Amino acid sequence: MQLIYKKTTIPKLPMIILVSLLFFLFLLSQFPIHHKTTAHSVSNSSTDLRIRHGYTSYDTYIERQLNKTLNPKLRKIWTTRDWDRKVRVFSAFFDSLKRRSLLSNHSKALSIGARVGQEVAALKLVGVEDSVGIDLVPRPPLVVEGDFHAQPFDNETFDFEFSNVFDHALYPWKFVGEIQRTLKSGGVCVLHVALSRRTDKYSANDLYSVGPLVELFNGSDLVEVNKVDGFGLDTEVVFRKKIK
Repeated sequence: MQLIYKKTTIPKLPMIILVSLLFFLFLLSQFPIHHKTTAHSVSNSSTDLRIRHGYTSYDTYIERQLNKTLNPKLRKIWTTRDWDRKVRVFSAFFDSLKRRSLLSNHSKALSIGARVGQEVAALKLVGVEDSVGIDLVPRPPLVVEGDFHAQPFDNETFDFEFSNVFDHALYPWKFVGEIQRTLKSGGVCVLHVALSRRTDKYSANDLYSVGPLVELFNGSDLVEVNKVDGFGLDTEVVFRKKIK
């Protein structure tokens, strides 16, 4: 039996269609695809501040933060064996700021996210008596109840504000906005942040450069950026609120 093979051909596209298709693909390659940004975007030009996913609501976020703050084992550690070590280290940080004229004994100072109050105790130890902390869970007399997304203080209350919990802010623009609102003109804010590594599982954002902080602190001037060794945080960023 003889097999007969029938040759098939693929019809060619008309030249004008082929040329048009190639020209369209060329044009498409010249323009980057822009993803839609939302009010939660910190900057169109930077991906160095990334909000972590997984929080279905603000209440969910608060509940997760409270799980850490109210953890009885952690609170026992913070107030016993951990207390002296942290007060000593924070005292050295604040003493250094005093030597650089960024903090003084006459400053009215706030520690943001102060937990059980080690930072406040350290401020008082170096002579900054008018100091207080805020946290979701109060610990009188050093720490009062407060959400750093909406500080419970009047405008221009403080000369100095410190925080090492920027990574816990679900809304970094609100966190910074409240600092700039409650700082006096010429007041100083010092943040300790992690740039070279991811922070703990309770963090709500990851920061990869100082750039996003500079953008957020749009009412302040960047004063210093220093390397530190602060309980897993590696960078100290200092801002001074612009004088009106």
